[in-house]
Amino acid sequence: MKITNVKLSQADSSLDIYQSNSDVDLPAVVIIPGGSYKQIKERDSERVALTFATHAFQSFVVRYPILKHRDYQQAQLAISQAFDYIVAHAAELRVDTAKLGIIGFSAGGQLAAAYSNRPDTKAKFAALGYPVIKPTIDDRMKVQTEDVSQLVTASTPATFLWGSINDGLTPFLDHVNAYAVALAKQRVPFELHEFGTGNHGIALANKYTGIVNRERIDRHMAQWFPLFLEWLDELNLR
Repeated sequence: MKITNVKLSQADSSLDIYQSNSDVDLPAVVIIPGGSYKQIKERDSERVALTFATHAFQSFVVRYPILKHRDYQQAQLAISQAFDYIVAHAAELRVDTAKLGIIGFSAGGQLAAAYSNRPDTKAKFAALGYPVIKPTIDDRMKVQTEDVSQLVTASTPATFLWGSINDGLTPFLDHVNAYAVALAKQRVPFELHEFGTGNHGIALANKYTGIVNRERIDRHMAQWFPLFLEWLDELNLR
């Protein structure tokens, strides 16, 4: 595997590239970590990217502006530039652009949803883990966002959602459910898993992410990952 980082033209942003050696073009996933614009969480970034790589994906992590540079709109520009770079270099990166998607966690889930709803999106699928959907925690994150459920159209790519009913930061009714309802109204293919265990910010929910996440592990909620891979198979996106 070749791991590199390229700067994006958006200030304070870059793209981590986890390129697997391959004789064929592979499906790919662009990962948008959470962290409330305070940090890029390892649990949502490097460890997720490497896990996807073990399942024959090319994987990427967008490092968007955080801390004093935090800005929702600027983060969106960084994501758009990352996708433009991947598509422009798809041949050398061995990326199958017909199977290129986006996955976001928490605040990164809101950004991923926003990008997936752009008229010019290059994402063929989206996955949102315990995502922020409405601007209910803008004060906490010190950014001005939007209700991304209002962006959903019939052209929104197929979307996989998961979360925990125990999530007190992004409660089900205000966030995951609101987005699922919007997808259903527009007849966008989607799958939803709201687990009865686990909580917010649990990443892969296994030992691999638990060791950098205060040992937060939940075997049941960890099933989101194999369920997601099965879902991609059903849609012929992997």
